[in-house]
Amino acid sequence: MKIAIVGYGTAGQASAILLGAQGHEVTVFEKSPSLGPVGAGFLLQPTGLAVLDRLGLGEQALATGQRIDELLGHTPRGRAVMAMRYGDRREGCFGLGMTRGALFELLRGAHAGADQVRTGVHIVSYDAETHVLHDDAGGSHGPFDLVVAADGAHSALRPHCTGNVRRASLYRWGAVWCLLRIDDWATPNVLRQRYAGTRAMIGMLPVGTRPGHDGRWVTFYWSLPGHQVDAFDDAGVAAMKATVHGIWPEISPHLAHLQQAGQLNRARYRDVVLKAPHRGRLVVIGDAAHAMSPQLGQGVNMALLDAAALADTLAAHATLDTALEAYRRQRHAHVRIYQRMSRWLTPLFQSDYTALGWCRDAVFGPLGRAPGARGAMLSILTGEAGHRPTIPLVEGEAPADGITLDAKRTQGISV
Repeated sequence: MKIAIVGYGTAGQASAILLGAQGHEVTVFEKSPSLGPVGAGFLLQPTGLAVLDRLGLGEQALATGQRIDELLGHTPRGRAVMAMRYGDRREGCFGLGMTRGALFELLRGAHAGADQVRTGVHIVSYDAETHVLHDDAGGSHGPFDLVVAADGAHSALRPHCTGNVRRASLYRWGAVWCLLRIDDWATPNVLRQRYAGTRAMIGMLPVGTRPGHDGRWVTFYWSLPGHQVDAFDDAGVAAMKATVHGIWPEISPHLAHLQQAGQLNRARYRDVVLKAPHRGRLVVIGDAAHAMSPQLGQGVNMALLDAAALADTLAAHATLDTALEAYRRQRHAHVRIYQRMSRWLTPLFQSDYTALGWCRDAVFGPLGRAPGARGAMLSILTGEAGHRPTIPLVEGEAPADGITLDAKRTQGISV
């Protein structure tokens, strides 16, 4: 098919690699004038690592990132709120802290058509009748047999999934973040957080190496109400450092060099729910389809799984309509679980409701030690809750031309 991919973030990059490898004619549009990563460091879960393994990038990712074995969250007085070890899920289980830049470069290096990405082209609309894309300069592109909208949480193409957009609201809270070079960080295998009620949350996530820079790096993030994120200035930096010192004084020396707001990046989050991620020849993937609070740390994993599932269903079904409906079924349960859990958990960590912080501090620790609940919590942490790694053919449907059943099995994700 002739396929357009709009957006060259994680979902767009992985889709371009997988769909190009299947022989489709892929054209990628990216609104930025030059290719580069956007966003903070992130925690890659076993589900996302499985997709990188499938792409032949697993070993490179491990060498670039930082293995994470544990998530620890405490109050300023040292009370444990979160204490979860990947190894308690199963032997050999772990997450991987990475910078966006590191993952971007891995995926770009694996994309044979990276030098042909149409940069500086801001796609703003899609004509469902002609299957043509339109940019903000008045240009037209297409027609295409399939358009993959991977243009992020603030997607311009999502509204064209007519009748399927249930929610696309902005969260009231966000964060500021930056990368810190800390070669001798004391707990390199632990994602650490500090909570002061629901109004202050600090995170320190080791993310390994950074392309073009020496040393080892840690992502620092600090939660703020959305209006404070938007208005964050130099005075906000000073206020942040003073508050952080009172909550987590050990990390204050690492923040001493921060003086200007421009030294930190801002992040606002959306809560996006689609009834179905496709309409006609348009399919929406990644944050464009299911943006959520980063509380569960699943955004990059979801993007990789979307790309893999889309490639698999296109290969496994004879028509586009059945393939896209199979894609919806494949991803529905997994996406819904994390959307609901994220919506439920976010107020416990980022909200104006003080009582929720008291409840969280009192309940989460014991709950995490309870045998039944601990398994469920670890399943959610690892990105495996509701995940379906195999894609059965629709009963009675013939395979797509040129795709054997054995080939389809090898295209599935093994977790």
